Amino acid sequence: MIKHNQSGAVSSLIIIMTLSVILVFAIIFGVSEYSGKQHYKNDDQQLINTAVTKAVNQQITIQDAKFAQTEQYPLNTYNGPQEYGSIALKYPKTWSGYIDTSGDNNSLLSLYFNPGLVPSLANQSAVYALTVQVVNQTYSQTIQAFQQQSGITTVAYALPKVSKVVGVEVSGPISQNQTNETMVVLPLRTNTLEIATDGTANLAAFNNIILPNLSFSP
Repeated sequence: MIKHNQSGAVSSLIIIMTLSVILVFAIIFGVSEYSGKQHYKNDDQQLINTAVTKAVNQQITIQDAKFAQTEQYPLNTYNGPQEYGSIALKYPKTWSGYIDTSGDNNSLLSLYFNPGLVPSLANQSAVYALTVQVVNQTYSQTIQAFQQQSGITTVAYALPKVSKVVGVEVSGPISQNQTNETMVVLPLRTNTLEIATDGTANLAAFNNIILPNLSFSP
């Protein structure tokens, strides 16, 4: 009669089970590690994608700004009549202009400029990139009227090309339909010269193109 070695079979079974358990844990650990690495990899990739998108958008913004700046040149020129101080100014070629000498609103000469088309003067809520007016009142009277308004600030100012004539730069809700307006007010003989821009959309052109290139005969 043949006798089987049962203790050896049991030992083999235990070893197999132990190895199986170790293998299962190894697989679970490996899957967990892989998932974790994929999670971090995905996070890193998301950060990279966000950074690339931001950089591209910034570059597009810079290119658009450079294009818009380039499109403004060469500048157009306006030369006014001698009786109102021979006002000379340069403005972007993409702007249109309108001259009003009707004398309405106590203005002897009014110039309106805007990119594209100039809004109708009948539109009380219209905004303009640039308004230049020779007002039929003295400088002191004009300044006194501004001093009575609330919410505006004034600082001394002189045009670079007419540095001997000192006036003020006024900012704030100057007009009834504007919450933010910038205006340079200067004495012009017995009258007052007002140079203004509505809002902030064209403030850069106002400061960097209009004011540095504007002159008149005091």
